Amino acid sequence: MNSPTHADLIAAALEARQRAHAPYSKFLVGAALEDEHGRIHTGCNIESASYGLTICAERTALFKAISMGVRNFRRIAVAADSPQLTPPCGACRQVLRDHCRELEVILCNPRGESKVFQLSELFPYPFHDDFLA
Repeated sequence: MNSPTHADLIAAALEARQRAHAPYSKFLVGAALEDEHGRIHTGCNIESASYGLTICAERTALFKAISMGVRNFRRIAVAADSPQLTPPCGACRQVLRDHCRELEVILCNPRGESKVFQLSELFPYPFHDDFLA
């Protein structure tokens, strides 16, 4: 299978964003996570009236993929419509680091803007399993 392009991942993240359930914040976010075989797993943010139970798009995509048996990932696109490109929150950065180690992170929005980072740039000194030994 051919690897999806950045444009493919961005399109999938933008489409997933349209499925977000964000009645409180109105902040719609979509994510598209590419696995080692080039398959794309999408997710959107899903809010709860009990705000702490809300889940972000990045974790939705990751948890869906993991629940399907996928364990290795290459990159993720995160789409939000905000004045600045929106990176994953701290919780998502931690969970992505836990399950992906290093990952290319593409930030994008519906206006066609995008920028690429490595997860280690966004999360330079993470807590990880080596600390648990």
